[in-house]
Amino acid sequence: MFFKDWTKYNSFELIMITLGCSIYAFSLDLVSIPSGLADGGLSGITLIIRHFFHINLGISTLFLNIPLILIGLRYLGKRMMAYTIYGTICLSLFLIIWSQQPLIQPLPLRNDLLLSSLVAGVLSGLGIGLVFRYNGTTGGSDIIARVGQRSFGFSSGKGILIIDYVVLGLSLSYLDLYHIAYSLIVSFVLSKVIDMVQEGPNRAKVLFIVSDKSQKISQLIDVSLNRGLTYLQAEGGYQHDQKQVIYLVVQPREIPQLKQLIKAIDERAFVTVLDAHEVIGEGFSYQRKRYHVNWQHSKE
Repeated sequence: MFFKDWTKYNSFELIMITLGCSIYAFSLDLVSIPSGLADGGLSGITLIIRHFFHINLGISTLFLNIPLILIGLRYLGKRMMAYTIYGTICLSLFLIIWSQQPLIQPLPLRNDLLLSSLVAGVLSGLGIGLVFRYNGTTGGSDIIARVGQRSFGFSSGKGILIIDYVVLGLSLSYLDLYHIAYSLIVSFVLSKVIDMVQEGPNRAKVLFIVSDKSQKISQLIDVSLNRGLTYLQAEGGYQHDQKQVIYLVVQPREIPQLKQLIKAIDERAFVTVLDAHEVIGEGFSYQRKRYHVNWQHSKE
């Protein structure tokens, strides 16, 4: 039944999860460990186990994930948990594989903890972000973060950041404050990169424009910026008069020009600018329109 509705995109998801696990394992084995950096979540716990009991990260990761996978089965869907089991096995295998490859030993990363922290944070965030973006997890704290995202609406990056700080506190049992401080940089960068990868590259600005000259502003936006817009019918809170609020999504670089256009028409226009972390639709995820509204007809 699970494979009955399997599609090519599901196969693509598994490929991307595999790639993400490979990048994350590379970051742990060949950047964090040689530099003496701690890690958060389950990976941080496996590093503590490695230090005191000399157990390979891949083996401890696999066994510690078993109870967490059982928890995930209760809150996450069957397909996501299948992806989680796949991701856990992939991460464990890549941790074993990369630990045998001294590829980065000649590089001077170990002599520059700041550079090591930034590289580890970006690589780990990219790896985990890819896994999350394609509906998987690498097990461990990823499962807890996913449960928090589904149940409480926390972003995955913030959930992992909180867990990481707790585990980093435990890592003081074998690392000094100097290395823990740089490990905090890794966790912070990691959380930001995860959210960036999950949200995608299509970031934009959302504008709500309230003006008595909304038609003229709309016409200028349509002609000058070649952007579509939407009218929202509103009522003034003081005089209870009917207003047309312009709802508009633009690229961040278009904001200065847009402000000038609005000011040229109505200096008293009320404008609110918000961040849009991801935009899907015309002009953003596919080609924007190449036509303009017939304003003469729209007034009739």
